[in-house]
Amino acid sequence: MNAPFQETRDGNVKPPLVVLIAAPRGFCAGVDRAIDIVEKSIERFGAPVYVRHEIVHNRFVVDGLREKGAIFVEELDEVPADAPVVFSAHGVPKAVPAEAERRKMIYLDATCPLVSKVHRQAERLIEKGRHIIFIGHEGHPEVIGTMGQVAEGQMTLVETVEDVAQLSFGAKDDLSFLTQTTLSVDDTAEIIAALKARFPDILAPRAEDICYATSNRQEAVKAMAASCDLVLVIGAPNSSNSLRLVEVAERMGITSKLIGRASDIEHDWFDGVGTLGLTAGASAPEVLVREVIAKLEEWRTVEEQQIRTADEKMIFKLPRELTE
Repeated sequence: MNAPFQETRDGNVKPPLVVLIAAPRGFCAGVDRAIDIVEKSIERFGAPVYVRHEIVHNRFVVDGLREKGAIFVEELDEVPADAPVVFSAHGVPKAVPAEAERRKMIYLDATCPLVSKVHRQAERLIEKGRHIIFIGHEGHPEVIGTMGQVAEGQMTLVETVEDVAQLSFGAKDDLSFLTQTTLSVDDTAEIIAALKARFPDILAPRAEDICYATSNRQEAVKAMAASCDLVLVIGAPNSSNSLRLVEVAERMGITSKLIGRASDIEHDWFDGVGTLGLTAGASAPEVLVREVIAKLEEWRTVEEQQIRTADEKMIFKLPRELTE
């Protein structure tokens, strides 16, 4: 058991570092499913199995799958016609599976079911003659995939309240809105409010599109951040949900840093820090959380406390091709 206080080389005594660990954190059901699909595809078909785009936005996970026999590519034309290919959890435009079918390729779709739900909503709205205002981050794979479910010109992307003010639609136009699943809950609420103020008849989705895991992780950060001197978020710089966790803490006035893993931590960050908040984005495995704790224990005695705001029991089924 760790001593309650730790003596430094210069003889000073440091109090323990209290580490508040957010729960829920780390892998969500969609990420678990996507990784399982790649691993089971390698078992079923043998290596290599190609994956279009990073299966999830985490280098540790991607490198681990690469070691098992996955080859990651950006476009379908990089995949041999006789090789199996997996589409990432973020979803792909309709043209991608259509091209795979045209080439008679073996493909498996690892799109998160909650993203697929948004895709289906988009199709139904277009069938009803609605133009879709899509709230999301330009260039993100999920946005590209969702906008690729409908014909060009049938969906308009907005990222901010200011973007809403620039829209040229009339108040009586047949409009609807959908959102990316990994956005800031608070930012999105402001954008939706702006849309409803400008377009009172705009059609909202039946249920919120931001996924349960994104919302839960943000709520957990809110619950612990006020008690922290510093918050660390384990995640990738291209991970939307991880970046939002950093923003949540910073908006509460708490210094927050995004790290890929323990090796990114700098010792001087902890000058004057008595309580640290620690969480992980939905693509970051628990092993990286434990790696960070181990790193901290090299410098300070650590007292762990878990801050739980929700229990997650969601499980998504694997594609039929891998279960038959």
